[in-house]
Amino acid sequence: MKTFITGASGFVGSAVLRRLIQEGHTVVVLVRASSDRSNLADLPIEIVTGDLVEPESFATALAGCDCLFHIAADYRLWVPKPAEMYMSNVTGTRNLMLAALKARVERIVYTSSVATLGLNSDGTPADERTPVTFSDMIGHYKRSKFLAESEVKRLVKEHNLPAVIVNPSTPVGPRDIRPTPSGRVIIDAASGRIPAYVDTGLNLVNVDDVAVGHLLALNRGAVGRRYILGGQNMALKEFLTQVAIIADQSPPKVRLPQGLVLPIAYLAEAWSRLTGRGEPLITVDGVKLSKKKMFFSSERAERELGYRPGPVEEALRNAVAWFQQNNYLR
Repeated sequence: MKTFITGASGFVGSAVLRRLIQEGHTVVVLVRASSDRSNLADLPIEIVTGDLVEPESFATALAGCDCLFHIAADYRLWVPKPAEMYMSNVTGTRNLMLAALKARVERIVYTSSVATLGLNSDGTPADERTPVTFSDMIGHYKRSKFLAESEVKRLVKEHNLPAVIVNPSTPVGPRDIRPTPSGRVIIDAASGRIPAYVDTGLNLVNVDDVAVGHLLALNRGAVGRRYILGGQNMALKEFLTQVAIIADQSPPKVRLPQGLVLPIAYLAEAWSRLTGRGEPLITVDGVKLSKKKMFFSSERAERELGYRPGPVEEALRNAVAWFQQNNYLR
């Protein structure tokens, strides 16, 4: 089976790529000219240099492929130029899906995010049916992914786009080269730079389990249906503590109220804009998101796809080891 994949140079995409190769797919990878290609080194793949905002750069390569995995996304909790994120995540997704329709691709897996889902105010795990609207989206990343997923759903309904949607939670593991926002938290916790925490929670999952979930969605998922690919619901304190212990650091002991952290986040963002030093450690959107526990249930994926995520502790150990080996820890 000939398979086209975007985002393979990144964190989740590189895990899916390796799974595809393991299962015998002939893989065509779309990579931007500026992308770090270290996750692609020495793999038996065809690389096409292009950009989702330029359909002519990938249309020919997509033609003749049997299936498509669209995993690429601009994933940042703080972005100085929001228009770039919407161009990548929304316009880029639309361009690729329309090209796939024209190329008569038989099967598509679109990688969305739990960021597009609703949350329960009482902290109980949300699922694919939890009510949500665009107004619930906090920050440009969540808004752009919500709009991109909505575009995929529209094309499924109006043009019979053969797409299945997966919504990974917070993946952890090796090869997080950028790193992602969650990867930055692991790096800072493993470096002893997070002495405090806020009372929130998230769903962590082994990135390799997410990769398996993508292929299960390809083979068993219902067109137009979304599937949460999650793992273990965990309080932020527990997450930080596990990472600190793995890295032989002191776990955080001080709990900070969100009301105290929010002004610090505004100052951190202002300093980043002033100095141009990149994404701050604490972001306003991140603090606002922490007001609700981001817990999710993967019951639908387990029931319909046969998805079986394992314990997350091993993935945290693998993540810390990879960051250590690649000199991310200070």
